[in-house]
Amino acid sequence: MKKQILTVAAVVAAVLAAAPPAVAADPEPAWHAGVPPLATPWTDQVGPDNALPEYPRPQLTRSRWQSLNGVWQFARATAGQAVPAGQSLAERVLVPYPIESALSGIQRHEDRMWYRRTFTVPSGWNINAGNRLRLNFGAVDYDAKVYVNGTLVATHRGGYDKFDADVTDALTGSGEQELIVWAEDLTDATGQPIGKQRRTSDRGIFYQGSSGIWQTVWMEPVPASSITGLRVTPDLKAGVLRLTVDVAGRDDLQVKAVARGSGAVAGKIQGPSGTELALPVTRPHLWSPDDPYLYDLDVSLVDGKTTVDKVGSYFGMRSVGTAQGGDGRLRITLNDKILFHMANLDQGFWPDGLYTAPTDAALKWDLKKDKEMGFNAVRKHIKVEPDRWYYWADKLGLMVWQDMPAANTGPIPEAWRGQFEAELHEMVREHQSWTSIVAWVPFNEGWGEWDRAATGRIADQVKGQDPTRLVNAHSGVNCCNSKGDSGRGDVIDFHQYLGPASPRPTAERVSIDGEHGGYGLKVANHMWFGDGNAYQMTPDKATLTSRYVQNQEDVLTSAQRCGISAAIYTQLSDVEGELNGFFTYDRRVTKMDLAQVKAVNQKIVAGADGTTAGIPQPDPGTPGLTGVAFWPLDGSYGDLTPVGDPAFTDGHTGQGVAFNGSNQFLDAGRPVLDTASDYSVAAWVKLDKADGAFQTVVSQDGAANSDFFLQYSGADQRFAMSFAGVRALAPAKPEAGRWYHLVGVRDSVKGELRLYVDGALAGTADACLPQAAPTGHTVVGRGKFGGNPVDYLDGVADQVHLYDRALSADEISQLHASNQ
Repeated sequence: MKKQILTVAAVVAAVLAAAPPAVAADPEPAWHAGVPPLATPWTDQVGPDNALPEYPRPQLTRSRWQSLNGVWQFARATAGQAVPAGQSLAERVLVPYPIESALSGIQRHEDRMWYRRTFTVPSGWNINAGNRLRLNFGAVDYDAKVYVNGTLVATHRGGYDKFDADVTDALTGSGEQELIVWAEDLTDATGQPIGKQRRTSDRGIFYQGSSGIWQTVWMEPVPASSITGLRVTPDLKAGVLRLTVDVAGRDDLQVKAVARGSGAVAGKIQGPSGTELALPVTRPHLWSPDDPYLYDLDVSLVDGKTTVDKVGSYFGMRSVGTAQGGDGRLRITLNDKILFHMANLDQGFWPDGLYTAPTDAALKWDLKKDKEMGFNAVRKHIKVEPDRWYYWADKLGLMVWQDMPAANTGPIPEAWRGQFEAELHEMVREHQSWTSIVAWVPFNEGWGEWDRAATGRIADQVKGQDPTRLVNAHSGVNCCNSKGDSGRGDVIDFHQYLGPASPRPTAERVSIDGEHGGYGLKVANHMWFGDGNAYQMTPDKATLTSRYVQNQEDVLTSAQRCGISAAIYTQLSDVEGELNGFFTYDRRVTKMDLAQVKAVNQKIVAGADGTTAGIPQPDPGTPGLTGVAFWPLDGSYGDLTPVGDPAFTDGHTGQGVAFNGSNQFLDAGRPVLDTASDYSVAAWVKLDKADGAFQTVVSQDGAANSDFFLQYSGADQRFAMSFAGVRALAPAKPEAGRWYHLVGVRDSVKGELRLYVDGALAGTADACLPQAAPTGHTVVGRGKFGGNPVDYLDGVADQVHLYDRALSADEISQLHASNQ
């Protein structure tokens, strides 16, 4: 028997030796991070076990919860595809990083996608034995469907707001449960709100999009009757916190709330849920950027003496408003005191995570740097952040101007307008308890705007929804695709690069510089595309810092002379092709001397306090209507030098000088006007054409741009008295071949430009910032912009007068009549 066994064994061994080797099973797919063009200091800290592990909802906390961030299965989806329940998907993605990001491990765009994972509910949560299981999503871009064990438990549209679902009834037993998420994000192919996301970056001001799950996913047990939301609003005048507790389940339960400051009870109240309660706060310690004091808040849902549910939260006591300063101008207040908002523009993009910061420490880092640089405010630019960003703004003490993410830059298609408005109001609803948020901004530079009246209506509706904050109906109302000022909201907001902008407040609305700056510096090996752009590039750190400081000194002047209440510098960090940050896109290189940055920012906040700054009174100037220079151009150029061989021709009075629109002008060889004071410029002009091209009649060269332009504005097809970016415009298009008498006036005391056409006032524009002393020659027949000669006159000029004072309306009427 033993011999037989040995023989069989020998045979088996021989067969195994002759057989081909067994085919190994396919290895389980694994997640691998992609390689971003730039890595931040936090990139390597991200992995499957620590993908944003912090509790994601600081204003409504629970002790029991479980993060579902981590490695999920992933696959491209097609329209109409069946749910892949019970099927393993081929790829692995790290949630919650958007799929285009390197940290996701996918690093490509898909219009539609599947996510899949399993989870197990902890047995101690007592689901179906008094508790329910709630599944929470911070944000999914853009349309989402959620399935648990093949059952559809939630659908949601909107890339910036939260949603959740009670999934208890979809659970099967106590073992593993299957969770599948379908997402669709067509980004800029639709009318959906997208902010600065694009499927393909333009290497300019728009960036790589972020699709799918991009904020934390988590689950938690909640009682059958539970607290679903808190609405907290400080009321300093009444000395209370106005608190509404939203509840699911029974509506006959009571709410108990206790506020604590530094561990001591500061106030408490009990009352019905769903009703506004006035929680008294004894001797409130106010929140401000210099002292961001926060109270703890415990809220319980009770049935008699039995606690049914309990959550934690916090709040700050502060008020936002407006008041007239000592200079008579309306200004922004915090806690009933005028406070200038020195803000940084924050795009919220990361080279490794795109829309999602790699870690919570990275999210905090940006805001912490704002504080270290002397900023007291931040504009969250057409993006909505995860809750923990606002938590850090509350904790660190930064006032937030919150934008609504824009749709495409053109008008939102009619079919999408209701969705835009719904998402705007949902953004306000979800964020109206954050202490740091002080203003809502529905529109930016006209992007998506379809009608000026609709913009005003929307601003009014947001104000009605939240009357405790400012509403900035339209940031950059002077810019780009704007339909014009609706006159609604609390704020007049201009953008100007390099700026600063200097709109003046009215009796009802404060004014701000919504964007300015944009100075850039290239830093080798720290640029997304290996190159990039800025509004003005500088050669080195010292020059960049110097330009920033000088620009900010102008901000202080604008605050004191023009009355702006806030200024927003572009921007915190480089983003892709934009190289105008304080830091490189990877946050590894500091591009300015931050000590100088902080010093000038603090100087602005201290000096822009609304007290009377005093405007220097100009000298009376030379009397009479001849002026400090008069060129009749009757067969003689006087002391002007002709360039390009312009020719004498029939003028308005006698002869004038004809210009060909390409290279001809007259040069005074010196600056005739002291542009640091008041002045006026007059001339007769006849245009040979009036189309989309700019034509300048009289100007004076500055360092980069003309100090002023008496001109025909091709962009507006109207006459204008202009500074770069500021135009006092005539109301109608002029006729080619007809003589017009133009007078431009610079009035520094009133802070405006005025244009007169044929002896009558035709247009005015705010120009309250003082001008620098002259640096270039006075010229007739062209302008200067961006360092280059431009806007050559195609027509005839005659009877040119220059004055070292602001002519009165009567004098201008007399001058016009005398030349008739």
